[in-house]
Amino acid sequence: WDDDWDDSSTVADEPGALGSSYPDYEAASGGASSRYRMSTRSEVFLGSRGGGHPASHPHPPGGSGAKSSATVSRNLNRFSTFVKSGGEAFVLGEASGFVKDGDKLCVVLGPRGPEWQENPYPFQCSIEDPTKQTKFKGMKSYIAYKLVPSHTGQQVHRRYKHFDWLYGRLAEKFPVISVPHLPEKQATGRFEEDFISKRRKGLAWWMDHMCSHPVLAQCDAFQHFLTCPSTDEKAWKQGKRKAEKDEMVGANFFLTISVPTGTGASLDLQEVESQVDGFKAFTKKMDESALQLNHTANEFARKQVTGFKKEYQKVGHSFKCLSQAFELDQQAFSAGLNQAIAFTAEAYDAIGDLFADQPRQDLDPVMDLLALYQGHLANFPDIIHVQKGALTKVKESKRHVEEGKMELQKAEGIQERCNIISFATLAEINHFHKIRVRDFKSQMQHFLQQQILFFQKVTQKLEEALHKYDSV
Repeated sequence: WDDDWDDSSTVADEPGALGSSYPDYEAASGGASSRYRMSTRSEVFLGSRGGGHPASHPHPPGGSGAKSSATVSRNLNRFSTFVKSGGEAFVLGEASGFVKDGDKLCVVLGPRGPEWQENPYPFQCSIEDPTKQTKFKGMKSYIAYKLVPSHTGQQVHRRYKHFDWLYGRLAEKFPVISVPHLPEKQATGRFEEDFISKRRKGLAWWMDHMCSHPVLAQCDAFQHFLTCPSTDEKAWKQGKRKAEKDEMVGANFFLTISVPTGTGASLDLQEVESQVDGFKAFTKKMDESALQLNHTANEFARKQVTGFKKEYQKVGHSFKCLSQAFELDQQAFSAGLNQAIAFTAEAYDAIGDLFADQPRQDLDPVMDLLALYQGHLANFPDIIHVQKGALTKVKESKRHVEEGKMELQKAEGIQERCNIISFATLAEINHFHKIRVRDFKSQMQHFLQQQILFFQKVTQKLEEALHKYDSV
């Protein structure tokens, strides 16, 4: 059902798609991410409708219309996220497209400020039973995951490359929404049990964040991915092509956002800037601390699996040697002591095994969560860059009005469109904080519960050994 794209191909090979599912955030790139490789769809869209001059701007640059069209300057860096996401084209009023009711995304004012309108039909989706399957008469092997969405109850099977395709579509479509990153690709060891188990857990976290997001959960491409029967090749191809031909991407995406209107619904630019700057500082600090915690947890897990196990079993071995020495004394009254010391040796050996197994129960789930959030944190520099770019255009337009270079109406249009980007950005920031509190509360509770169980098991082993001496 997926032979329309070869196994060796990735989303990146398809024309007009993303260059990479995993963006690089190197300082050398000047902060420009590789996440949006595509030219803004609005430029292509407008270009096919007569020269790219929208109806709202009848005068071409220069000439008699100089006052109204020689306006806010364009960014010199045409590779910046603000430009490539379509944010610049939208703010400058160059996006035009018909928005269907089903495409509208609503931002509402909640107790914490702007929020995405809740999904009226929330659902979850489990990812279970990864199984190895083959095609081309056994020449090609792959792992398929069983997905069971709660709102349909119908199971479908998807491969990693289907997740990868979906991620590419969504990352292109939603420039101010943090699409969670997928677990990383791996060239070797793809069929090893540990790797498959780890990837399934990573995909489960990914799926949870997708279903929890009011916008992503209702997106057509995501719903197609969840509900299209695995055996219906024709329906899959139709949905796939529809998603790839979606015109509401780039600058046109921002047309789909509906924001609060009326008294009390306007945003104060300085306040927005302050909130975004505060969030930028927060993400930087969270990223540093998540990296540190991940390193510490990884190091601690490694010590438990190797060092702690070895040290406890070394103690156990020493006790065993002592009991063997005592056994050379054949007198009856010392037999109980010999057996008790031998049991103590076994207890320490077992405690060593408990230490080696424990990271799977408590530290690994924490590191899985950190990996997911590091992906989110890597997305936000681009999201913030789009919002900052829009604010810059507003400041520039206000200056032009004061200097008499721009009509007030045009400047107000720029501010209105910047408000839409600001509302969406603040809604996304609020959603991030909401799920962050939910996830870290749940994960820290799980971690501490598992730690308590672990030390109870250790205590139980030691108490059993202690009681062996009662009858000596």
